[in-house]
Amino acid sequence: MDEFLTNLPVFREAIGQTFYIVGISVLAGGLLGLALGLVLYATRPGSLLANRAVFIAVNILVNVVRPIPFVIFLTAIQPLMLVTIGTTIGTDAVTFALSLAAAFAVSRIVEQNLLAVEPGVVEAARAAGARPLSILLTVVVPEALGPVVLGYTFIFVGVVDMSAQAGLFGGGGLGDFAVTYGSQRYNWPVVYITVAVIIVIVQAGQFLGNFLARKALRR
Repeated sequence: MDEFLTNLPVFREAIGQTFYIVGISVLAGGLLGLALGLVLYATRPGSLLANRAVFIAVNILVNVVRPIPFVIFLTAIQPLMLVTIGTTIGTDAVTFALSLAAAFAVSRIVEQNLLAVEPGVVEAARAAGARPLSILLTVVVPEALGPVVLGYTFIFVGVVDMSAQAGLFGGGGLGDFAVTYGSQRYNWPVVYITVAVIIVIVQAGQFLGNFLARKALRR
């Protein structure tokens, strides 16, 4: 425990790094994933903006990228990271990769929840003369908002989980702290304290997500 107190400033920095990685990844990945999910829903055959070529291209991209384990994905996109952010290691590199990985996961969640919207609601809007884009944004998305928020909550938990691997690429964070100052030094209290903090972060995110989902469902 004395060693943990000695490394308390590093622990605080690790918490900050985790919040940075998770916060930006959920925000950026969530927005990009929402856009991809809307494209998947709207362009599928028989949908509001049906476009077979676009749907097939985006669908294949999501199907190919989504199952790739994060560590392998991060390694595979290093050339892209060099071009876009100029580095393949560090907190920014991990955040960039995690944002992309989250986006592809979010896209499928968004698509599936939009598909669950009652077709009659869409048809009623069409019969009233609403344009396809207007139906998508003002009818379909609001109808699916509650389940989509729950889906984002699930992604948040997954992003926290994946952020623990940031240390493998010099990204820091709580996972790296637990390994470097805990397990590698056989200092198990450090590991358990780190795990407890991660659990608190996950539970806080889960509570907030459930709260927002209930609000959306009751509107």
